[in-house]
Amino acid sequence: MSAYGSLLRTPGVGRVIAAQLTARFPFGMLSLAYLLHVEHIFHSYGAAGTVLAVSSIGQAISGPLTSRWMGQWGMRPVLILTSVVAFVTMGVIAFVLMPLWLYIVIGFVGGLAVPPVQPAVRTIYPKMVTSGQLTPLFSLDASAQELIWVAGPVITTFVATQIGTVQAIVLAMVFLLIGGVWFIASPELGRVRIPRSKRRFGVVLRRPAVLVTTFTGFLLIGACAAVEAAVTSVFGEGSPNAGIVLAVFAIGSLAGGLTFGHRPITPNALWLRMGVVFVGLVLATGNTGFFWLSFALVIAGVGIAPALAVMFGSVSATVKFSDTAEAYGWMGTGQLMGAALGSAFAGFLIDANGPTGGLLVAAAAALIGVVVPFGARRWLPDLRGRDASPIPDTEPVNIPTT
Repeated sequence: MSAYGSLLRTPGVGRVIAAQLTARFPFGMLSLAYLLHVEHIFHSYGAAGTVLAVSSIGQAISGPLTSRWMGQWGMRPVLILTSVVAFVTMGVIAFVLMPLWLYIVIGFVGGLAVPPVQPAVRTIYPKMVTSGQLTPLFSLDASAQELIWVAGPVITTFVATQIGTVQAIVLAMVFLLIGGVWFIASPELGRVRIPRSKRRFGVVLRRPAVLVTTFTGFLLIGACAAVEAAVTSVFGEGSPNAGIVLAVFAIGSLAGGLTFGHRPITPNALWLRMGVVFVGLVLATGNTGFFWLSFALVIAGVGIAPALAVMFGSVSATVKFSDTAEAYGWMGTGQLMGAALGSAFAGFLIDANGPTGGLLVAAAAALIGVVVPFGARRWLPDLRGRDASPIPDTEPVNIPTT
């Protein structure tokens, strides 16, 4: 824990972490807020689900693009433009009554405009701390983001059910305004300039570590989405137990990240940490009682943030600085696709076999998430005795094919 104390005493680190979490917090609220709002208007979960689906597609498309634009136009202009568009689309959905097709269009535009805060902050981290602090910083970041997924849905549900769905979206807009201004005004964004990439769009995916971590992230977040669907189906929409169990799942990830995430990254680290997730999810398939699920999912959760920390560190250490933002954008796209497909497959299996079917989908995704980095461990970096800083753009680098 002393590593994290040292990090938070480093000038600017605590402030930037808090600012970027505030700026990203609305996107832990919006899915549920949009779902409740559109369902309230059209009395159809199918209509609400369609709006959410196109929003996710928009995010998946825009992630690598807006991240790459930051190297062309600068971080602040891209963050300001996307934040303004995202803010306006949220306001339109909250306050304007429209036909369903217009909600779908606005939802898609809002997805395209999600500000690339996560790629931006993970690109500037290596410029804020010493080389020895970078891996713990990635771990702290991965752990802290669990607060978004624990508190966001709880706050949204309370406001939407006790006050109104419009107010729930407005609250997300307030977080975006405060967090966006706070993060964009950070001096670090002015001091760090991402060089314009000289490589074609998408070439960064030919870096084996980027490809492996993007696919493993797809599987990890797919497993988490399947767990969320399965747990919700166990307890039903009216019970608080689903929220409690999912909060325990996230708290396990937070604890795992703070306890283990700062350890040196080795070529075996990713599959071993994914193995912890797999073990917990296998245990979860054995019983869907409240206490057993809580026990099993806290074990599974312990591996999540440490696995994400390995992914962030592996990408940072194996690409040029000018390519890091795009690489993180592709990772975000993979995770969004994983969330969408994990929910979809879990839904089909839940309909056919009950909640255990959804948990089996999660366990299967986690198993593949162990096998892939195990088989590809020769492509993952060994950062024992070295840091996770990106390759300088002045240094030549070959781009091997996979």
